[in-house]
Amino acid sequence: MSEVRIAAEPRSEFGKGAARKIRRADKVPAVLYGHGIEPKHLTLPGHDLMIALRTPNVLIRLEGEGVNEIALPKGVQRDPLKGFLEHVDLLLVKRGEKVTVEIPVTTAGEIAPGGLLDQQLVAVSIEAEATHIPTGVEVDIEGLEVGSVVTAADLKLPEGSSLMADPETVVLHVIAPSAPAEEAEEGAEAGEGASAEAAE
Repeated sequence: MSEVRIAAEPRSEFGKGAARKIRRADKVPAVLYGHGIEPKHLTLPGHDLMIALRTPNVLIRLEGEGVNEIALPKGVQRDPLKGFLEHVDLLLVKRGEKVTVEIPVTTAGEIAPGGLLDQQLVAVSIEAEATHIPTGVEVDIEGLEVGSVVTAADLKLPEGSSLMADPETVVLHVIAPSAPAEEAEEGAEAGEGASAEAAE
């Protein structure tokens, strides 16, 4: 995984008023912690940070006065209405260090006709080297029939990663369409037919 370089400025003013002032300047207050260091209070450029956070588990190279570190976002606070970044917690990481993260689970292919795919897990917890976090894991569902089940233990994780979730956790399964749903669809079709006849 590539690093995203972001300029970091030390922050000495705290409180809601100071935070609002920072956000008005299109910047985001942040805290860097980990490895027993004293937490560092920083200010980061809002636009650059917003773009970086579009990548799950992005590695951020913080560069600026008194800081030159690699960090992993661990807590992102957004405005519930407008969605802009309010605050970010960053975990200091070192090359070679193992970290536990969640990566997205995606599917590829089509299940066999007559079934419905029920995906219950959209992200799975793994352990990986901090600077080589996989972007996700893909499940091949091609031809899976009704009754098929894929658990966390069945996931083919990228090399160097290990599963941290319960191996028996159901990721997805293929179920049969429920009779009530089928009857409802048939009833709706019959109603549409009757309406069309009445219109004629």
